[in-house]
Amino acid sequence: MKVIVNDERCKQCGICAVNCPKKAISFSDVINMKGYQPAVVDDALCIGCGICYTMCPDWVFEITGE
Repeated sequence: MKVIVNDERCKQCGICAVNCPKKAISFSDVINMKGYQPAVVDDALCIGCGICYTMCPDWVFEITGE
């Protein structure tokens, strides 16, 4: 499983990072078009559980079968 992040949708609310059981989500140093630092998923830590996808109010995450 791979998690893809839509950087431009992210508003850096932190709900994903707080709820990630493996603490695989942090925030980028790069600012998106809305002025936020978007979420970044550490593939080495991510287990593809989908909690970020479920919890995100802005549909930032996509889970793929890769």
